[in-house]
Amino acid sequence: MLRRMVALLVLPLALGASAAPALQGQLATISQQALPASGVETLRNIQRGGPFPFEKDGVIFGNRERLLPLQKRGFYREYTVKTPGSRDRGAQRIVCGGPATTPEVCYYTADHYASFRMIVP
Repeated sequence: MLRRMVALLVLPLALGASAAPALQGQLATISQQALPASGVETLRNIQRGGPFPFEKDGVIFGNRERLLPLQKRGFYREYTVKTPGSRDRGAQRIVCGGPATTPEVCYYTADHYASFRMIVP
């Protein structure tokens, strides 16, 4: 019993402080205005249906980390948020759920899926 209680207390710390709200069924939020400029651009591209700068933009996001609310496979799609100075896609992404150009919900990750924040107006 004590071992289980310790595990429940230590697990959020091991995953990082930002992951703790997701374990409790709540995700932190970020306003659209607080996103980096390239994140705002990515959101606009999603609403327009593109064009997207990377071939993998718009592919299905499997939510293997299980940090986002559980949905059927195919509900979530991921998009790259350009990282200035990065030679590759970088670590920033926006993951949206629902119809491609009119998503029901979008999330921002600055650390390649280690944590998510729900994007709010």
